[in-house]
Amino acid sequence: MVLVLNIFSLLLIVALGFYIFISDPRSRANQTFAGFNIFLAGWTIKDIMLWEFGSELHGLHWWLAISFCFGLLMQYSLAVFAWVFPENQRTPRVKAAVLFSPGLVLMPAAISGFLWNRDISTSSIPDFKLDPLAYLFAAYIAIISIYGVAILMSKWRQYRGSATGRQIGAVLAGIVITIVLQVAAVSSSIATGNVAPLRFTSILALPGVAVFAFAILKLRLFSLQTVLDGFRLLPIGYKTALQIATVAICSFIFIQLPIVWWAFGEGHDVYAWKKYVVLSIISALIPNICLALIVLRTYSRPLRRITVAAVKVTSGEHGAQVETRATNDEIGILGDAFNSMSRKMAEDIARLENITSQLMRTEKLAAIGRLSAGVSHEINNPLSAMLGAVRLLLDRDGLDPHVQTELRRISQQIERLSKVATDLMDFASSRPSVKTSVDINTLIIDTLRILSFDPRFKTFAVTTELSRNLPRVFADPERMQQVFLNILLNAKDAMDEGGLLVIKSDVDGEFVKIEMSDDGVGLPKDDETKIFDPFFSTKPEGDGTGLGLAVCFGIVTDHKGTISAKRNIPHGATFIVRLPSLLLRN
Repeated sequence: MVLVLNIFSLLLIVALGFYIFISDPRSRANQTFAGFNIFLAGWTIKDIMLWEFGSELHGLHWWLAISFCFGLLMQYSLAVFAWVFPENQRTPRVKAAVLFSPGLVLMPAAISGFLWNRDISTSSIPDFKLDPLAYLFAAYIAIISIYGVAILMSKWRQYRGSATGRQIGAVLAGIVITIVLQVAAVSSSIATGNVAPLRFTSILALPGVAVFAFAILKLRLFSLQTVLDGFRLLPIGYKTALQIATVAICSFIFIQLPIVWWAFGEGHDVYAWKKYVVLSIISALIPNICLALIVLRTYSRPLRRITVAAVKVTSGEHGAQVETRATNDEIGILGDAFNSMSRKMAEDIARLENITSQLMRTEKLAAIGRLSAGVSHEINNPLSAMLGAVRLLLDRDGLDPHVQTELRRISQQIERLSKVATDLMDFASSRPSVKTSVDINTLIIDTLRILSFDPRFKTFAVTTELSRNLPRVFADPERMQQVFLNILLNAKDAMDEGGLLVIKSDVDGEFVKIEMSDDGVGLPKDDETKIFDPFFSTKPEGDGTGLGLAVCFGIVTDHKGTISAKRNIPHGATFIVRLPSLLLRN
């Protein structure tokens, strides 16, 4: 019965230490309390080894020596725990060195047997005569214990009434109960010379452990989900060691013990050993397979995902992501870092391509603008003279009707050439903008009022969604109205049989965003960026010069803004203008 209780005590102590550690493996307080439980587990193991598998006389001096050492180590852990909990602060190294230095002398003295004299020749019960050094050792353990409890008491008074205070109180209760019961058992054994109480020192630790476990469950200091989350945050080294230990323990309980029982149940002859060896070799495959699967799941699969994603990125698929679990081990950190790097790379490349496109378009516009200025100047004057001469001819009486038809056709073509020349002049115009504080909503309404005089616009359904309290922009109202007019006139041409025109304004970060959408013929695929190139037009030949949107691009760029277009689903197009906003609001 005592053996069962000791084993149960050992398992409970180890489970509690693991439970506390796994809840936050990077907490110094949790690490220290786990260390305290390790030493308490060592205390229990030495009790089991002496009282269940050895003589009370043989090796008893070793039991006392180990008891002194483990008792001191537990109090060291208690002192460190008191220093770091609950603030998770560092251990004061100088103070620890001074306080713990006597242990460097006392523990070797205990192991060497200098704390007592042992005489087993006169009695079946050993007669230990303790030296003064043993009493000094016991007093030193008591001082460290009292010191740690005093620190925790002061912190309990500091945090009293809070959740942290209740946690410290639960820790104090468990530690004090454990220390009192174990010291009482050892002291009574030494005082009476009876070793029987010593058999129960490990079991007497159970009340303190139970009090702490009760505090964890009732006060909800931790939870099962916290433990599972903590396991995911463990580094790979800790996680692998824990996995291997779990497989080894399960293999021993569920495989090795049944094999021993079946092989040696009828004796220990050669045949029994043969069965044991053969079955052990065969059964060893099971934990090895389990370990292989664990390694595959823990290392191989996530590393393969990262490798595949890296190959995709090198092949040009910028922004490729790795599906990783939320872990804080090295592989989890590597996966998160790779995802961040890949996203940043994709964003930087997209931004660089946009900047390059803007620069190329700006350089193209500048070059074509210089050419257009010269060409329009050279052809505009001759065209004006030709148009005047044709009109004079048309005013003459008695012209042949066929001649009049041809002259009107010539006049139309000259007017078309003159319009092209005028567009070229507008495109090449470099007059400075007269910028002021502008209310974009008012400018949109004024533009729509101008277009309302066009009979074709009366066939359209116009919807406006203008944001209230829209920030004002620093812009040239005439030139920005030219931008809106060009976009809306293009929408009119795209909706020959009427349609819906939606105009929106809103705030987009530090910009004012204007969207103008139609449900017309839309844009050809991959033409969203080409439409701002000079002389590029989606209209039938002869219906446009392809300079209107190029002029819009130049005006918006001059205002430090952006203009873009996108295809609507299922048909139509949306033009988006973004202009820097002013701090001044309506």
